[in-house]
Amino acid sequence: MSSPSTQLAPLRRMSLYEPFHQISMWGDTFQGDASPNTGSSSLVQVDARLDQKSDYISHESMEPSRSDEEANKPAEKIQRRLAQNREAARKSRLRKKAYVQQLETSRLKLAQLEQELERTRHQGVYISSSIDGNRLGFSGNVNPAITAFEMEYGHWVEEQDRQISELRNALQKHVTDIELHILVESGLNHYCSLFRMKADVAKADVFYLISGTWRTSTERFFQWIGGFRPSELLNILIPHIEPLTDQQLGDVGNLQQSSRQAEDALTQGMDKLQETLSQSIATDQWSQGIFQSEIAAAMEKLEAVEGFVNQADHLRQQTMQQMSRILTIRQAARALLALGEYLYRLRALSSLWAARPREPA
Repeated sequence: MSSPSTQLAPLRRMSLYEPFHQISMWGDTFQGDASPNTGSSSLVQVDARLDQKSDYISHESMEPSRSDEEANKPAEKIQRRLAQNREAARKSRLRKKAYVQQLETSRLKLAQLEQELERTRHQGVYISSSIDGNRLGFSGNVNPAITAFEMEYGHWVEEQDRQISELRNALQKHVTDIELHILVESGLNHYCSLFRMKADVAKADVFYLISGTWRTSTERFFQWIGGFRPSELLNILIPHIEPLTDQQLGDVGNLQQSSRQAEDALTQGMDKLQETLSQSIATDQWSQGIFQSEIAAAMEKLEAVEGFVNQADHLRQQTMQQMSRILTIRQAARALLALGEYLYRLRALSSLWAARPREPA
């Protein structure tokens, strides 16, 4: 039997620009020559082949010997080979069982989280002691979309802390690549869920999202169009995933360059939007009462802000996915751990800053 690292080799050699289908490719690697109509898992097929091999060896050992060399083989050696085959099959079944159980646990946790979020959406008014103007509509009522986002984001942070702790323990215990692959995939999907949450709240109030009031003060200090700069994120992660091969260094360098170019384009677009909007508002037609067309143009420009935020989040998501394709599974695990710990330290620093002693005025 090949080791999990060998089974994951095709995934690590995946081209940088191919679609991100790590789970399906991993499953295909195990499937081998199985028929497309076969319903059982590939691991079961491996077990069956091992059992067949054991039976075959068992029958062969009972047949009359056909050569002096075969006849002289000690019976202990044959029995040892049979025992090794049975042990390999047993371990394969145990690995399959553990993998299936872990998948089922993750599915149940996700279902529970979705149910909790659904209950939150139907609870109505959210009572808070820190309601401010950014969470109020023009009528003075709490914006339900923003309220739901804040609660969902709080759950997201709690789940991220749990995932980071689990990932740290897995790396310390040197678990198999298969187990690490599951954790990395879960971590990437967790960030994707955050981008979906942000896209939903951007439709309700994109300026609330850009303001960053849903994040801590230290996080807002590094904010760029509603989140982090992908190129700066790569600079943070690289020291934690070294050493890199020459091919990896080249791919990471290209990814950094393309990320900076995309960031510059989005920044220039936002600057141009602010400039044209300012000029539109400052025109004398507003004061002269002939401003209906100007108002319509200004509203269109404001609606474009949502597109910039979504593009920035898309760039963040693509950068993370491209990085996961470049790295080995253990490097990707260390990168996710470093990112999670970095964000946790920013939040902790904000708490310390808010609680710092102040001299009396």
